[in-house]
Amino acid sequence: MSPPSTLSAVSGVDSEQPHCTPAITGGEATDDERVAPAIVRLPYQSESVAAARRFVGAQLREWGLDDVVDDAAVIVSELATNSLRTGCHTRMLVGLRHPADHIVRILVGDGSRTMPVMLQAGPDATSGRGLALVHRLTRGRWGVALLPHGKVVHADLAIPR
Repeated sequence: MSPPSTLSAVSGVDSEQPHCTPAITGGEATDDERVAPAIVRLPYQSESVAAARRFVGAQLREWGLDDVVDDAAVIVSELATNSLRTGCHTRMLVGLRHPADHIVRILVGDGSRTMPVMLQAGPDATSGRGLALVHRLTRGRWGVALLPHGKVVHADLAIPR
């Protein structure tokens, strides 16, 4: 699969595809999908969270989905931050799919099999709210696919009609 046109707008992009690529892309666009999946591979660096936001924003705008850019940026930021915290030092994969008219799926894959956990953060806690935000923005439509050498966390964001 050739890289999407938005890759040139994202710094720190590596075009190699790691082991979780098939789980993110699922191959070419199906008859049900509006467009081919978009994917970017990022290094495990704190700057990659901002690069993931830029990638998602640019791709969603290219698809004409401007209304979900802000929520998608929050979701991918939280998932990419969690990926960074796993301690895995392979590459992080960020993907977008548009499987139906009313859904955009945000995916973040990494080389760790450590499962994400939604915490009950206290009022004074400085972290621990990320997955609760993802849960709220997606109305509970998120999950994890374990792979032999990692995982893919996915979040389905509704597109306003």
